[in-house]
Amino acid sequence: MTSRKKTILWIIAVVLLAVIGYAVYYFTSIYTGLQGLQKTGEASPFKNVSPVEVKVQDPPKWEGTEPVNILIMGVDARGLKEGEIPRSDSMMVASIDPVKKKINLFSILRDTYTDIPEHGKDRINTAITHGPKTAMKAVSDLLGIPIQYYVYTDFQGFIKLVDAVGGVDYYVEKDMYYPSAADNHQYDIDLKKGMQHLDGKEALQYVRFRHDATSDFTRTERQRDFAMTVAKKMQSTTNIMNLPDILNSVSPYIDTNMSVDDMWKLASVAYKCKMGSSEQIPPMKLLKETHVGGAAVLTVSSEKALKDYVQDIFNKPEPVPVSSDGKTESQSSGTNSPDTSSGSQKSSTGSSN
Repeated sequence: MTSRKKTILWIIAVVLLAVIGYAVYYFTSIYTGLQGLQKTGEASPFKNVSPVEVKVQDPPKWEGTEPVNILIMGVDARGLKEGEIPRSDSMMVASIDPVKKKINLFSILRDTYTDIPEHGKDRINTAITHGPKTAMKAVSDLLGIPIQYYVYTDFQGFIKLVDAVGGVDYYVEKDMYYPSAADNHQYDIDLKKGMQHLDGKEALQYVRFRHDATSDFTRTERQRDFAMTVAKKMQSTTNIMNLPDILNSVSPYIDTNMSVDDMWKLASVAYKCKMGSSEQIPPMKLLKETHVGGAAVLTVSSEKALKDYVQDIFNKPEPVPVSSDGKTESQSSGTNSPDTSSGSQKSSTGSSN
């Protein structure tokens, strides 16, 4: 073998070793970062509320083929004592369908007055103060679908996530201003209308703003739209390569019941999915404003109608592509349209809604 060929082989060997070494470091770092998201024992933010959850059943396990539903809760922990659990400032359910390869988002109005398992009726944003299982069961009962997982974070976790992905280019639809002396102006809102690059603190201002005519209704819409924008940016090649650093940044501020295996499976499914519907729960047509104990709350006019509404979102047919000659894809190929009825989800009790 000539000296030149030996040199080339050595270069290839060194490059391969470097690639393998980086791959080992990359996936080990991701695994460690994912492990850090699930808090147990003294590290859990719910260590003081676990005993009161014993009567609430564990959520159903995800088998990897049917839709999976994740309750995402953002809390405002300002002004609370150590160990106290804050109410949810925002609640969303991300529903991932591995068959249709679609993600649907539901944001739940925090003043929705509903049953809190083992604790009577109250606003749904109080459910988390009794622990994550209680919150998951309350949302599951409200929507009529099983909730398998939860993700819990606070203001700082949201800020760190947006900063870790490099901020987001986003159109702010109007001037937003709201000072808050209660927290020494740490979380003042002051944004100008227009396209701009939002860092973590500015993004938090945007998703928290609700001081306009429609208050929490438009705020939840902003939160869903912004969440989809961040999700899309997370799928970029740059952020996939930076995933170990992203996980390291957000890990101290996030808690979840997902195992590392669950996260791997969900990540592989979600990466292949497109965004579907983005909906407010309860929808305007099923909302009733009333007062309980002198405080304004939101109630659902028909629980069955709400569950049917959620199922209608899951069963919404896919738009049929139209060719240049005006025919649908199925007409051009001579095949029937696909049956979309398999997308419905069963409730946590096992019955169809």
